[in-house]
Amino acid sequence: MADILDELEWRDVIAQTTDIDALRKALADGPITVYAGFDPTAPSLHVGNLATLLILTRFQRAGHRPIGLVGGATGLIGDPSGRSTERALNSSDIVAEWVSRIRVQVEKFLSFEEGPTAATLVSNLDWTAKLSAIDFLRDVGKHFPVNRMLARESVSARLSGEGLSYTEFSYQILQANDYLELYRRHGCMLQVGGSDQWGNITAGVDLIRRVEGAHVHALTGKLITKADGTKFGKTAGGAVWLDPALTSPYAFYQYWLNADDRDVVRFLKVFTFRTREEIDELEKAVAERPAAREAQRALAEDLTTLVHGADELARVIAASRALFGQGSLGELDARTLESALAEVPKAVVPALGAPYVELLAQSGLVESKSAARRAVKEGGAYLNNVKITDEEYVPSADDLLHGRFLVLRRGKKTVGGIEVA
Repeated sequence: MADILDELEWRDVIAQTTDIDALRKALADGPITVYAGFDPTAPSLHVGNLATLLILTRFQRAGHRPIGLVGGATGLIGDPSGRSTERALNSSDIVAEWVSRIRVQVEKFLSFEEGPTAATLVSNLDWTAKLSAIDFLRDVGKHFPVNRMLARESVSARLSGEGLSYTEFSYQILQANDYLELYRRHGCMLQVGGSDQWGNITAGVDLIRRVEGAHVHALTGKLITKADGTKFGKTAGGAVWLDPALTSPYAFYQYWLNADDRDVVRFLKVFTFRTREEIDELEKAVAERPAAREAQRALAEDLTTLVHGADELARVIAASRALFGQGSLGELDARTLESALAEVPKAVVPALGAPYVELLAQSGLVESKSAARRAVKEGGAYLNNVKITDEEYVPSADDLLHGRFLVLRRGKKTVGGIEVA
């Protein structure tokens, strides 16, 4: 059985463990059951959640049994970890809908085929909804010293600021009870999560020790940061989601393709299943041929395939090539073209009728109509990858792609669009 801890250490994803030597022994004696939880705080997981989900996936590939937990109960409460203000509580209907959507996403990364490593998917609402307030306080709450709860970083940070409600204060007890339930029901011996979950996870470790007298384990992944100081998993348009309706496959691909040279090798280790040898070769390429962006392409292609599938990757690559004159725009489907144009400067007009140079200026690719005229004169102006030589040219309905779009380009690398609404 593969030594998963060696793998995770090489990939530099481990932030904390309760007792790495004891965990290593348990894994060697395995297989063991390991779980990670995902709260429905939005209608989709994002790329930050993906780091934890891939740790769980790696444990399964190393021969262990994974449990994906979706927080149908904890999602109704809200985790105070990493927040300076109280969460707005969502309705039970919204949380239930988001649970369903996130279950589908988690399922894509785990194998449920029968066998010793078959995955299990659960919602903590299944056992929490049956728990009365009296039972919760007597059977679970009595094992939590308040002084320890107050000392946890997620709580103490809030107490020094705006404070927090008893609702969020009790979140750590609910998550700890999840670990206890999974220990009892499935013999779960390890919980993994993000580093901001350390206090909640170790609360579960302590609860199992107090109630069952058993020694279980915790492991958290490192917080992922970017070398340029911007927040990982964020773009100008918001979070990078796994749901294609929230972040298009094209935008998802571009996010990874634009990774900084200083980040790309680390991202390859955390987010792909490439071997040490493959990543070493890509690291050399970054050092020796940075302009080729081989590592970024590998990262973007692997992750787009993993999250959205090979067919979607093919459409995304075709769109990327076509926008820059290396493929046929007419062969792109409307959804892919719309997604691609959403990532470049674009103007929306009510109807056609304006000259090309005016549209070029409206798109933001040039600063004025006179600059647009210069681009035409200099041979660097394109409409749907066709060079425009007439400064007075007025696009017609025949030029529209899918009856809505015009693709404009200045030079080889500056692309924009017009949408007729």
